[in-house]
Amino acid sequence: MSRTVRCGLIQASNALNSRSLPEIKKAMIDKHLKLIEQAAKKKVKILCLQELFYGPYFCAEQDIRWYDLTERVPDGPTTQLMQKIAAKHGMVIVVPVYEEQMPGLYFNTAAVIDADGKYLGKYRKHHIPHVHPGFWEKFYFTPGDLGYPVFETKYARVGVYICYDRHFPEGARVLGLNGAEIVFNPSATVAGLSEYLWELEQPAHAAANGYFVGAINRVGREKPWNIGEFYGKSYFCNPRGKIIAQASRTKDEVLVADLDLDMIQEVRRVWQFYRDRRPETYGALTTQTGQTAAD
Repeated sequence: MSRTVRCGLIQASNALNSRSLPEIKKAMIDKHLKLIEQAAKKKVKILCLQELFYGPYFCAEQDIRWYDLTERVPDGPTTQLMQKIAAKHGMVIVVPVYEEQMPGLYFNTAAVIDADGKYLGKYRKHHIPHVHPGFWEKFYFTPGDLGYPVFETKYARVGVYICYDRHFPEGARVLGLNGAEIVFNPSATVAGLSEYLWELEQPAHAAANGYFVGAINRVGREKPWNIGEFYGKSYFCNPRGKIIAQASRTKDEVLVADLDLDMIQEVRRVWQFYRDRRPETYGALTTQTGQTAAD
């Protein structure tokens, strides 16, 4: 019997330009609740929201006021709200939020909620950029410390990578080794910086590791900053690295695709990358500078 799962990605522009963080947050959550309803009507079973979904990409500046957007996970209001929404629709939801572990210790996090509303756990973004112009994430986030978990949901085994993580193949491999069937990467990236990599790296991860990838990017320009256009183009790719569904560049959108999980076994029976790995030779990956023959 075929294991086909209907999955969805939500890409959206910022809903409100305001100095009031509660107003910004409410506007974005309200907007996403409507988009989640659209996904439910399309019978989506696993849904992922974009990076830091309940606000703008505030890392475009360095200002401590944005620390007030942090929440506890899973005890914060957004995770608890999404647990109710997930149970209502029988839908697995990946919920990226700005997490406070304790005062002064903050993470870029995604909570994973099962179709019955049960909180399964969280992933914390490992690789934190500090890139000019406008990606000042080390000001806001501590590097993730929870490893690369894979979550056994009702419909599939789900892993999460977040935005800048996608430039690092090591974690993508660990997600495969940990049993991921679908890896979601909620992102915020602009034209002129890494767009040329957008349709290159993640399909390569999918092919190298034999799983599906769902890549999400927000859309539009966000005031008052001018770091560029968030170009959307969210997509799903299959274990062969082929993009099978893609959203527009400019519009709010719920992208939906049916993923045939049986393809994972089919592809891995041809490409034996896990069998042919040589982990005993990869010690240099765990050192800062690697090793040379002279060493």
